[in-house]
Amino acid sequence: MFRSQFIRNQMNIEDRKTGRIITRPILIVSGVSLLTDVASEMLYPIMPMFLQSIGFSIIGIGVLEGFVEAFAGISKGYFGQLSDRIGRRVPFIRFGYGLSAIAKPLMAIFAFPIGIFLLRSVERLGKGIRTSARDAYLSDLTTREHKGRVFGFHRSMDTLGAAMGPALALIILYFLPEQYRLLFVISVIPGMLAVLFTLLLREKVKSHKQTERKSFFGFLSYWKTASKDYKLLIIGLLAFTLFNSSDAFLLLTLKSNGFEDTQVIGFYIFFNLIYALSSYPIGRLSDKIGQKTILVFGLSLFVIVYGSFGFASGIWQFALLFLIYGIFASSTEGVSKALISNISAKNQTATALGFYNSFASLGVLFGSTITGLIWTVWSMKAAFVLSAAGALIVIVYFSLFLGLREKSVNPE
Repeated sequence: MFRSQFIRNQMNIEDRKTGRIITRPILIVSGVSLLTDVASEMLYPIMPMFLQSIGFSIIGIGVLEGFVEAFAGISKGYFGQLSDRIGRRVPFIRFGYGLSAIAKPLMAIFAFPIGIFLLRSVERLGKGIRTSARDAYLSDLTTREHKGRVFGFHRSMDTLGAAMGPALALIILYFLPEQYRLLFVISVIPGMLAVLFTLLLREKVKSHKQTERKSFFGFLSYWKTASKDYKLLIIGLLAFTLFNSSDAFLLLTLKSNGFEDTQVIGFYIFFNLIYALSSYPIGRLSDKIGQKTILVFGLSLFVIVYGSFGFASGIWQFALLFLIYGIFASSTEGVSKALISNISAKNQTATALGFYNSFASLGVLFGSTITGLIWTVWSMKAAFVLSAAGALIVIVYFSLFLGLREKSVNPE
């Protein structure tokens, strides 16, 4: 009942008359994500170089990136369950985006290891607060047969921001080489614009019977009541996170092959453009042939990219691999969220997404740390090949234990 009332409140009269799939609230949320990613992704491609410039080692970068993602992930579980418990989404979205927008520019002031560590944690906490509620909000605004399309559109807008951000960074660094701190200050502009746009979001405030108050790790109990399909899916997705390390290692590979900072950012822009352009059509396709099928296709692309990345050297080889990597991202990120929301109880969508996000981030912590160790102790090639081998095992698991032939839910 909560979901149907929520949808009626969000979709305006025009949307109901035209049967529009991408409604006004979906456009607003997607626009907020775009602006936030402009701010975040101005910093992401230069983050490895910036961290190295203030004293971080390769292993230190892996630990930092893994830890802050794990911190954000664990908070996604708690705040996702809290969102379901009180029946609200928008307050989590507003506060989460606001916290991240404030933390980013402060990194330019406290540019030393401990300061960066704390501020990165705060910035990621903002993501943890908002993510599960935001994704549940999107799920509440559409129907089962359009989940792939809606999440694909959101990922497309989000990733378009991820392409625009590095492009701005590229222009700034072209005229002001190695002025990394300036980028942190400038990032506050799109970040605060995103926060202002969240004020346009509305939801019906209604009496909602709260369930028993949970502890910070109370969301863990969701596993006991989750469906068999959910458990099988989550086991495979979490296994994959153990081999899917931070993209920072891909960027460091480019740097180790002699590419300049501007070229590294250029590759990252290219990846995000491919990701953005392919997310909506792939999400739409997943509504037709099944999210599970698209997910396995995406994992197969990951195997190709990581199995080849350590052996690439020329600019065209890396360009091809980043193109494939962009399609991999669009075939897994939004699609997995659509799939999770479709096989979860309607009043526990944020909890289901938060549970997965929490453990996925712990997997990234482990995967990024191990990748950094293997890179340092053995070689860059060994790190990438082992990741590819692990992803291949996950594909076999899905093929054996998860039904891959899904009847089309939206035939045309």
